[in-house]
Amino acid sequence: MLTASKLEKIIELEQSLKAQHQAQLDAKTVELERSQANLEESQATIAKQLETITDLSAKASVNLKLEQQNRELHNRSENMKDEVTTQKQRTKALQKELGEVREQIKALTQYDPIKMKKNLDDNKKRLAEKTSANEALQKSLNKTKADNADLLKKVAELEARVAELEPKEEKAEKEEEAEAA
Repeated sequence: MLTASKLEKIIELEQSLKAQHQAQLDAKTVELERSQANLEESQATIAKQLETITDLSAKASVNLKLEQQNRELHNRSENMKDEVTTQKQRTKALQKELGEVREQIKALTQYDPIKMKKNLDDNKKRLAEKTSANEALQKSLNKTKADNADLLKKVAELEARVAELEPKEEKAEKEEEAEAA
């Protein structure tokens, strides 16, 4: 019986210990169940956050690509702006050169070579005509000078004869006057 009484005492001890610690065990069981629920919630939250992070990382890589493309496009646009500025300056320079060339062409068309050659040919013809007319006039002048020189000689000869005849006539007149007197 001793053993039965020991067994009873052990059962009582177990029941008393159980009664003493049952509240703690229930609290720990509730806490354990709560922790498991929290763990499950946390795992669900972590899974959801992992899914969100995966989505965001995919979107972030897309955003990074878009940002890189934006930078590249911005650099291209800056380069194109510089090119446009260069082309505008070149266009202005070419327009200035074009204006100068147009002025040169205008000046050169004033001196149209075909028209000038035609005028030169016409002027040569007129010069030839005037030269031939001048030569004819020169011949006529030379002939007139020669005739004039001949006539001057004749006039001089005639004056000399008149001078010779005048003294004779004067003598004859004086004689006639003397006779008449």
